[in-house]
Amino acid sequence: MSPRFRAGDRVRVRDWFPPGHVRTPYYVRGKQGAIERVCGVFNNPEHLAYDHDDDPKTLYRVRFLQRDVWGSAERPDDTIDIEIYEHWLENL
Repeated sequence: MSPRFRAGDRVRVRDWFPPGHVRTPYYVRGKQGAIERVCGVFNNPEHLAYDHDDDPKTLYRVRFLQRDVWGSAERPDDTIDIEIYEHWLENL
């Protein structure tokens, strides 16, 4: 399984609200960031939570500017890194 994205690629987190156990924080859905690194391929915890078969997905660390996440921030150029599975990410 080859990663779809590489470090430095700009991405958007899907603005998606599926029911059930999801691992992508609500506050970054629809937000833009950059791939900080490819973490590897892991079983999808969204499926494992319901005892479904393994569903391996590539996991990425995505870096967001605080101002892009919160709109305003005391230190707007600070960043927040969040690990997000590939099926949640879109090309810009």
